Amino acid sequence: MKSGFISIIGKTNAGKSTLINLITKNKISICTPKPQTTRNSIQGIYNDEDSQIVFIDTPGFLSPHQKLDEYMNKQAFSSLNGIDGVILLVDAGVSFNKEKDSVIQNNLKTLDVPLFVVFNKIDLTNIYLVNNLKKEYLEMFPNAQIIEISAQKNVNVDVLLSKIKDILPEGFKFYPDDIKSDHPVSFLIGEIIREKILLFTRDEVPHSCAVKVEKMVKNNNSISINATIICERNSQKVIIIGKQGSMLKRIGIAARKDIEKLLNKKVNLETFVRVEERWRNSDNYLKEFGYKDE
Repeated sequence: MKSGFISIIGKTNAGKSTLINLITKNKISICTPKPQTTRNSIQGIYNDEDSQIVFIDTPGFLSPHQKLDEYMNKQAFSSLNGIDGVILLVDAGVSFNKEKDSVIQNNLKTLDVPLFVVFNKIDLTNIYLVNNLKKEYLEMFPNAQIIEISAQKNVNVDVLLSKIKDILPEGFKFYPDDIKSDHPVSFLIGEIIREKILLFTRDEVPHSCAVKVEKMVKNNNSISINATIICERNSQKVIIIGKQGSMLKRIGIAARKDIEKLLNKKVNLETFVRVEERWRNSDNYLKEFGYKDE
């Protein structure tokens, strides 16, 4: 039995959440076209007949402007402790930027574990850009294994899995087969609701929002869930609620469908909106909304 921990890191929008969801065949991390979608390190567990691989999805590296940004960077960096390998996921359609990519290089160059530099979105780029990227990354990490994939199209992901298994030690399962993530169901539900806010609202709203699941009550074959959406300004609250509650209803309907798939039960979802000014810079609110150091 091969087993171990693999951290997936990279810049925002590289496709880390799409990759971990594809590999685990579960909605472990939310996915949107907007950067900074993932805020927490999330473990997704892959099982097959001869291995268990715990993949750690991380927030994308960014220049911190608020305490929430600092928390996200710390989550990404801390995922490099006690692991068996690292996937550095790179958007193959974005040119190399020495200044921005140096943050990642500085945090990886001292690691003494196998490194996979994985060029994602290979279907959306060209060979000249990919070859230039390969040259730059091999100069930084001469011992890395280079793999080209498309997580969206499921191209070469099986090759990546095979190469990861090759470097894993013999061991034991860290989680039972029925456990898909290290986070509680309430966290996953809150993330699904936040995903819909990111997808449906204007650019000024998404990254100012958090979601807190207040209550979950089981009733025979269904479950009732109360959740609060937190934003920073009244103008954002107006947008989230929408005219006569239309946007909040749209968010709720879309989220409920995904939550029912997650729980395999009928769901009654009630959402509320509250304003907490500058919550992203408050230690107390960050802790209340689940952004705290373990």
